[in-house]
Amino acid sequence: MNYLDRNEFNYAPSQEVVEALKNFDINKLCFYTRIYDEGKKSILSVYLSESYGIDEPQVLLGYGGEDILKQAVHYFLTQEDGNKTMLIPKFSWWYYKSIADEVNGRTLQYPLYEDGNTFKYDFAAMKEMVQRENPKVLLIASPNNPTGNGLTPAELDALLAELPVTTIVLVDEAYASFVSTDTDYIKMLVDKYPNLIISRTLSKFYGLPGLRMGFGFMSKELASFGKYSNKYLGYNRISEDIAIAALKSDAHYRNIARLMNESRACFEAEIGTLPGFKVYESVANFVLIKYPIVLKERLQKAFADEDYKVKFMNEPDINTHLRITLGRPEQNRIVIDTIKKIALQ
Repeated sequence: MNYLDRNEFNYAPSQEVVEALKNFDINKLCFYTRIYDEGKKSILSVYLSESYGIDEPQVLLGYGGEDILKQAVHYFLTQEDGNKTMLIPKFSWWYYKSIADEVNGRTLQYPLYEDGNTFKYDFAAMKEMVQRENPKVLLIASPNNPTGNGLTPAELDALLAELPVTTIVLVDEAYASFVSTDTDYIKMLVDKYPNLIISRTLSKFYGLPGLRMGFGFMSKELASFGKYSNKYLGYNRISEDIAIAALKSDAHYRNIARLMNESRACFEAEIGTLPGFKVYESVANFVLIKYPIVLKERLQKAFADEDYKVKFMNEPDINTHLRITLGRPEQNRIVIDTIKKIALQ
């Protein structure tokens, strides 16, 4: 089975990652990873601090990016002030609402709107909702799953400038490395605003979802959340070594991102021109495609016959759409040809 419905990785890890696992010093497992004498979390948090130019106490580590999101939502929606409201995008990962539900949170959706072949956040509506609902947490996904749209650093900066500091802004950047190599804005924003958490992961761009390693950055003013989030005895030493190896082998993953972009262009050129189809711009490792709903059953059968799984969206207002993970070029070719075969019958 070819799984192109989960936004996972269909390529091989970098050679540096392979060597890190192959050459791991088993004796490291005899000691905790936490650097006690320096008061630091781990070798990975130190590496991230140096790489991003952000003070180590502002670095967050988690069991995948969703662990950081879950910790933040649980922590801030259970504060003494009793504010349990969180705003999330209308079209977004189901997990956001789920983790708020776990602590009896109140989740409201702010709108996205379709603009040509892309989706955009409605900043005016978002700010109006913040003023009206006074949320404890505003969650922003950039890029957003499943719509594929993202915010520029300038847009995020402008939005933060107009939000109250009492609202925690939680930015899920799981797919952000596909957008740009520029990360300088992260330090600028977490130093400028006192209410910001940015979550990233090694699961998407670095193709290591099975490693379960996420990281993030927060404002200095959120030190109490850092204490809540930190693992007293540190983190997994094997995972840390592999994570650092992946981060050091950026060129390998940039090349894969280039191949994905070439495949994305093929989807736009070949599927986007079919009657009743629309391929949306995406800055992630997937594409969203609108298709004629009358073709749904035939498309489902055709993909099943090819032993391929893609995501048929079922949510309201987006239930005529497919989300397809960008796989290897030969996988993407089969997907494109399968769609064309049904669409042109």
